[in-house]
Amino acid sequence: MGLFDNILYDSIYHSTPILLCVLGGVFAYKANVLNIALEGFMLSAAFMVMLIAYLTGNLVLGYIAAFVSSAVLGLVFSYMGITRRGNVIVIGLAINILVPAVAGFIMQGMSMANIRLTWFNVTDIKISIPLVRDIPILGSMLSGHPLTTYISFAGIFLMVVLMYHTKLGVYIRVTGENEKAATSLGLQVNRYRYIGVLIGAFFCTLAGTNLSLERMALFTNNMTAGRGFIAIAAIYCGRGDPLASSAYAFVFGITRALAVNMGIFVGPAAVLFDIIPYVIMTIVLTIVSLVKNRNSKIREIR
Repeated sequence: MGLFDNILYDSIYHSTPILLCVLGGVFAYKANVLNIALEGFMLSAAFMVMLIAYLTGNLVLGYIAAFVSSAVLGLVFSYMGITRRGNVIVIGLAINILVPAVAGFIMQGMSMANIRLTWFNVTDIKISIPLVRDIPILGSMLSGHPLTTYISFAGIFLMVVLMYHTKLGVYIRVTGENEKAATSLGLQVNRYRYIGVLIGAFFCTLAGTNLSLERMALFTNNMTAGRGFIAIAAIYCGRGDPLASSAYAFVFGITRALAVNMGIFVGPAAVLFDIIPYVIMTIVLTIVSLVKNRNSKIREIR
């Protein structure tokens, strides 16, 4: 593939884990729960799928372990932050710090700097879509990704349907917008907040397995590199709307693809390109915040 084709392909490649975290986090956001533990959920899944697959040689067990680990963290976060009314920011940060510490401790005990599956070939799980792969530009962008990538795209529309066209979505939004009104309607507020957090844990599991297993069959500690926080920024910019928040996730993916591909031509200075996606997201977040504040002042004046 040429440079342009590589950028298109990598835009989807780098957007996928962010997009999955965004889709997982929008329900918690709408339920008025700031789930900053998305990073920890994702890293936990990335670590567990590789660790169990490495120890057992069984990918299915690896996936199961990844889902279980994220679900357990989701329940811990929910119990401490929702049931016990703890500070969700402190709890989320604790999970984000705990996961890499445990992963590092286990790998140090195994005398391993990283976990690699030498018997697994990532190209075997990439799906080449007939007809689509032969379309100029579009084929190089959409074909040749693992199943999780296509699930993330389908997840955008699934989240839209769940949030705006089902009772579950309505109840979660009512819970977040007006807790007293939800309670007066007989809704169990904490139940729907738990559901919002656990949906996030599920999608973060997919993001983590995509990041470690489906890309390089390699786990290195802290490989999430702040993607969970980027997802939170995307959700905030999109105000929890699945379509708008997903668009901001793609902004990160595109800038990351540009940084990686343009960095090839600058030699040792390529490391400087790694900061570009984070700078772009910071600028976008600042602009969105300024626009929101301006609109709020206009409404107050009126």
